[in-house]
Amino acid sequence: MRIEGTTAAAEDGEAWVVSYLVELDAAWATRSARITARTGTGSHEAFLETDGAGHWRVDGRAAPQLDGCTDVDLESSAMTNALPVHRLNLRAGETADAPAAYVRALDLSVERLEQVYRRAADQDGRQQYEYSAPAFGFTALLRYDDSGLVTDYPGIAVRAG
Repeated sequence: MRIEGTTAAAEDGEAWVVSYLVELDAAWATRSARITARTGTGSHEAFLETDGAGHWRVDGRAAPQLDGCTDVDLESSAMTNALPVHRLNLRAGETADAPAAYVRALDLSVERLEQVYRRAADQDGRQQYEYSAPAFGFTALLRYDDSGLVTDYPGIAVRAG
């Protein structure tokens, strides 16, 4: 399965455009991600791949700091928050850790990001997850549509239409 997208934004006076192609296996686990960024300082590209056993390579080099990560999480896209939701398939009240290979928007640097998803009660038949990223001191209630795509990521993104 493939997920492709492009996101553009201006942040702190700097504009950027990030395009991505994420390859997933049948269980919604990331297998590879090709990301390109265009900023005022130029273009950048990153290629991440995993062996499916939790070992990652970034631009062809081993990345042991990412060992155990199953997902890629792009700072530039709320779309990647759909990956662990599909993969984990939690029931209301269940919680799971979902560490991810986190890719920054401006320079495409990659780091490990510890994340936690807790399935909240559905609202209007739609899934909701209490999400936290302790490294950023960030928590939010994420809302998803019937297809499991993020519709509301408070302070980050709201899907229009």
